[in-house]
Amino acid sequence: MATQHLIVALGDQHYRVERPWGDLPGGPARVSDVTVDLDGRVHALLRSDPLVDGAVDAIVTLAADGTRLASWGGDLIADAHMLATAPDGRLFIVDRDAHEIVICDAEGARLGGLGTRHAPHQPFNHPTDVAVSADGEIYVCEGYAAGTVHRFAADGTRIGSWGRIGTGPGEFMNAHALWIQPDGRVVVADRENDRLQVFSPDGDLLTIWTGFKQPLDIWGDAEGALYVTDLLPSLTKLAPDGTMIGRCRPVLNGAHGVWGAPDGSLFLAEGNPSRLTRLTPLD
Repeated sequence: MATQHLIVALGDQHYRVERPWGDLPGGPARVSDVTVDLDGRVHALLRSDPLVDGAVDAIVTLAADGTRLASWGGDLIADAHMLATAPDGRLFIVDRDAHEIVICDAEGARLGGLGTRHAPHQPFNHPTDVAVSADGEIYVCEGYAAGTVHRFAADGTRIGSWGRIGTGPGEFMNAHALWIQPDGRVVVADRENDRLQVFSPDGDLLTIWTGFKQPLDIWGDAEGALYVTDLLPSLTKLAPDGTMIGRCRPVLNGAHGVWGAPDGSLFLAEGNPSRLTRLTPLD
């Protein structure tokens, strides 16, 4: 039983740190990402090695109080990396080394996918993250073997792609995560270049935001504020124009994923040690 408590702040907002949070299973799989669906259920993404660990459930679904409701995905996902809840409630899961974005409903039924499974360059080469805009467009970034962002229409038709491996403006050493702002801007965490790059939906570079150490993930709220995790480790809140609102250290070794809940709580996915952390807002 913990005898201490921790409070962190992002600007004027204070949070109570709760960890570990939720009934997650033991075993070889490690937490890689987290999302919250339209009903407030929390989906933790677990990463394992399919050639060593076998079929391990990749998704654990938790109630708002942390009770485990279900686990699934062992037959769907080989190499879980990131996931996102779309505005219509579908879950988009990045199966990185299978070169596919798997689309499911919130109960785990497969609805479709983007990319050709186990076929590199059709069109993905180890995708890293996925985001869905308010109007249903889908964006996918690749960071480990390519330096590309792909844009798709809501029906899955590819509209275009941009980027390449490098350190210059508009280039990526590891496009590790991305988020679509309410105004349509595409914000990409260029991890190994220690920066965020901001693009138009067509891929035009708009600006570059620095001040991060290997940024890992991005989540944005309805007002356009952004929450960025990195390997300082820190969690940074940015205004829509990139101005820093606040920064805190809510985890030990950097959160690989971040997502917000309707009640203002923030969930952080930690791989080392493997767990979820919840930041509960204080009045």
